[in-house]
Amino acid sequence: MAGGGREVLTLQLGHFAGFVGAHWWNQQDAALCAPTGAKEPPGELCPDVLYRTGQTPHGQETYTPRLILMDLKGSLSSLKQEGGLYGDRQLDAAIAWQGKLTTHREELCPQVPGLQDVLSAEGVLSSDGIWRVKSVPSGRGETSLGATGWGTGQSSKGKNVSLDSASGRAPLTTAAAPRPLVPTEGSIRVWSDFLRVHLHPRSICMIQKYNHDGEAGRLEAFGQGESILKEPQYLEDVEDRLHFYVEECDYLQGFQILCDLHDGFSGLGAKAAELLRDEYSGRGIMSWGLLPGPSSRREPLKNIYRVLNTALGLVHMSAHSSLATLPFHCGAILATALDTLTAPYRLRSAPVSMAQLADTLNFSGKKVVTTAATIPFPLAPGQSLPDALVQLGGAAVWTPLSACGSPSGAHCFAQSVVLRGVDRACHTSQLAPGTPLPSPLHTCTAGEDVLAQYLQQQQPGVRSSAHLLLAPCTVAPPYPRLFSPRLSRHGLVADGLPSGAAVESVPVLGALCSSSSLNRTLGDLATELSKLDVRRWASFLDAGVEQADLDEALQELRSLAQCYQEGRLGG
Repeated sequence: MAGGGREVLTLQLGHFAGFVGAHWWNQQDAALCAPTGAKEPPGELCPDVLYRTGQTPHGQETYTPRLILMDLKGSLSSLKQEGGLYGDRQLDAAIAWQGKLTTHREELCPQVPGLQDVLSAEGVLSSDGIWRVKSVPSGRGETSLGATGWGTGQSSKGKNVSLDSASGRAPLTTAAAPRPLVPTEGSIRVWSDFLRVHLHPRSICMIQKYNHDGEAGRLEAFGQGESILKEPQYLEDVEDRLHFYVEECDYLQGFQILCDLHDGFSGLGAKAAELLRDEYSGRGIMSWGLLPGPSSRREPLKNIYRVLNTALGLVHMSAHSSLATLPFHCGAILATALDTLTAPYRLRSAPVSMAQLADTLNFSGKKVVTTAATIPFPLAPGQSLPDALVQLGGAAVWTPLSACGSPSGAHCFAQSVVLRGVDRACHTSQLAPGTPLPSPLHTCTAGEDVLAQYLQQQQPGVRSSAHLLLAPCTVAPPYPRLFSPRLSRHGLVADGLPSGAAVESVPVLGALCSSSSLNRTLGDLATELSKLDVRRWASFLDAGVEQADLDEALQELRSLAQCYQEGRLGG
């Protein structure tokens, strides 16, 4: 049931990682399921890299993320741990029991306002009680279920999914779909409130010994998270899930880890990266460290834990990963950046493997990179790429998403850049023959050459990998409305009055960069770490983290910072 090879298995560790992941999987789902009547999107990205085909006990084809997700007790809201596609495992077990049954029901979590409107655009609940959903083309041209539908248990929970027996496709409603509403910020409690993708029963692994809500029983220290995968119960569970997904792959290229760094999940992520390195040596491991926004001075204790967890997590995850990104924040924006930055190893043709991408960036001990993006990339309807890049001038072309401050004055050692959502007709200059050319970019005969030459002009001598994709990044509901009303439906900068149309997709420019700014950032983190005495913080001591462990991490952090000094050999 594997895809066409080059599969990637995603590990999503922590609640903020859940928010980023939910936005990202929603974007994958929207790209798979273009609205009826819409222009077919370019098939540049191979969804089989991230998704797997399967089959329900009733023989229906499914197409679900190749994902292992770990979060704490109380974080799922109305989403069932086993998902909604394959039935209820607890109910199935109860049916096999021939004795008396006693049923205890919990109150259902309230539905999130606005989600039902989005749901109605994906299918229809008919009078016979059957939820009929749109057919979803899998990466291999098959019709499958599971890529569309809310994972909150609000859509097809307790319903059957009906396929047209003659065509093998799901019947579609002919009624005009209402304009979907976007859930308000106040209505979203947890990431599962807006996840619109069905998950496989092997995806969700709940950590029952720690609570998501409340002040007691929190997973707040690195050592607590690290110890989870030392317990046979959780270690065996995670290993079973890994083997299930890995053994069905044709050729596994590696793993991508989305991990919270501000709490105890930093330790869990470090231990997971170590486990993957030991069991699957030779496979790529891309670790994305996540922080939910800047810290608050009004919470000094949380800030101390944040520094300790981030430092320990960054040191250990970079040691066990092919590449690790420095923390960044804001879930929807990060998901959009992630969807763009991971495109090179998800391409359908001429892909760059995860290992090759890491090798481009992590030479000479530089195993940490920064992230940056321009969302949306400023492009007017019909404007050529050379004109758009010249219009930017010498200004910084992207906004940093990592906690490194302004990149002004920093030296870039190597970078991977992806620009997506530029129409092929706009890749090169559209000036009439004989017209004086405004810049050398206008002499290029291919869009890839335009982007490569622009990067060379901005940062001469830097090792750059550049990719230009036709497909934009989808931002359909429940993606938040973050964009200017002057943007068109496709994220282009329109002249005149605001169109009023909701933005459905945007062009995006994203970059992973090995930069000298990391010398200062990692050095500052080491300075903060050196001021702390771990013996004052009970959660760390109770989990087995000692001052000697902190001293060792401090030394490794300083050594890592030195790798990014300007003028260093290999830089």
